[in-house]
Amino acid sequence: MALNTGIRSISKIIASTGSSVSRSVSRSFHTTGAKKMSGGGHGHDEPYYLHAKHMYNLDRMKFQGLKMSLAVFTAFSIGVGVPIFAVVFQQRKTASG
Repeated sequence: MALNTGIRSISKIIASTGSSVSRSVSRSFHTTGAKKMSGGGHGHDEPYYLHAKHMYNLDRMKFQGLKMSLAVFTAFSIGVGVPIFAVVFQQRKTASG
């Protein structure tokens, strides 16, 4: 019973403050128009960029084994090398002070 009364009083307070706020404040979105890119965007630059029909077809990739092995090795090396470099860098910085 007390919880119900408390919820009612809170809802009345929220309703009364909400109506006074809504009278004084007008909330709306204001946007500007999109600018047209003259040459540097993703527009129609056909002679310079031609999106191939099967550009991401990995099954038909030439030298797939070599390229994928190299990509996995590179990603693994970065994932291992960067944290090791960060730890060594922090330890050197702490030791020199």
